[in-house]
Amino acid sequence: MVIPVMALYAKHLGAPEASTGWLSTGFSLMQLGFSPVWGVLSDRIGRRPVLLLSIAMTSVAFLGYAFAPTFGWLLVSRLFAGAATANIAIAQAYVADVTTPEGRAKGMGVIGAAFGLGFVFGPALGAWLSGYSLAWPGLAAAGLSAVNLVGAWILLPEPAARSHAGAELRGRLAALVEALTRPGIRRLLAIFFLVTLAFSAMEATYAFLAEAYYGLDHRGVMLSFLVIGVLVVIVQGGLIGPLTRALGEKRLLVLGAALQAGAFLWLPFAHGWFPADAALPRWLTPGFVELAVASAPMAVGSGLTSPSLSSLLSRMSRSEAQGGTLGIGQSASALGRVLGPISGTSTYAFAAPGSHAWPYVGGAVLLAASALVGLTLRPRAGAEPAR
Repeated sequence: MVIPVMALYAKHLGAPEASTGWLSTGFSLMQLGFSPVWGVLSDRIGRRPVLLLSIAMTSVAFLGYAFAPTFGWLLVSRLFAGAATANIAIAQAYVADVTTPEGRAKGMGVIGAAFGLGFVFGPALGAWLSGYSLAWPGLAAAGLSAVNLVGAWILLPEPAARSHAGAELRGRLAALVEALTRPGIRRLLAIFFLVTLAFSAMEATYAFLAEAYYGLDHRGVMLSFLVIGVLVVIVQGGLIGPLTRALGEKRLLVLGAALQAGAFLWLPFAHGWFPADAALPRWLTPGFVELAVASAPMAVGSGLTSPSLSSLLSRMSRSEAQGGTLGIGQSASALGRVLGPISGTSTYAFAAPGSHAWPYVGGAVLLAASALVGLTLRPRAGAEPAR
């Protein structure tokens, strides 16, 4: 809800345009640092208390966002929010605790579908609320986080299956270090980073591409993101379970990365094929149809890749260190989110006119490399790691 208006809010508080990027970079940097911290802490003291604490912190962070009197205050609120929302690793560890290895990808897909729904409705709701006040999206997000806290307090028990709950933190860290010596886990972490780097670079330049190549205005770009979000929800919310049973996580990971690579190569060149005089509803344009069709395989590929990666990482880590290992996976993803927007916008902005395809060609190369690395994985059935 806050992302569509965050830069405008920062400018309203007196920040120069060049400084507004720190809101996203700082947020991702804090997620990068705190994902393994939350994960290891949840391995030690339990999933429920750490989830409740981090959700409460999220509500406080959005209140700070809403009432920020200066850009510095706003930046601190985003840093605090980044630390709090690094709790995705705990949610994934919770799913790993309460699912069988065979059903884990479906459980991870439910988390992905929830994120997808948030990215479908959140930006639209935030844009509508900002019409009344730039602070309202932050207030609404704080309120929803408070409702989330109450729901988690009432409905979310501590998993009974969490292993070795009383082990010392030093033993947890040693288990994580040992896990990182396994080639399979190192490869998965590399894929986490490369996939996120490519996707976040695309996200940072997607609106530019939509305007320059497909002739879309702000509303058309928002509708395009809506199409992407809906497709991700369909894949992760309904299809990932049957597809995993039919093909397995490894094949879905490779297929998802390959689909995204193909879409990235197609996106800068997929304009101009739809008839300009085609009869369309008033809110549709030929450019929107072209962009939606080109973005569809990217959305499907993303919906396949994310839960497959998390499920494979869970399978290949030891049960007593799953929270921490999944946290490291999210840190690798957060590093991609730190570097991706910077590399994407820089490549797009400083390229010669007519060569704005470079961020997408580069992303396609990274995704193709991820698919090739995925082919080398050798996961076993069951919860214990494949060596």
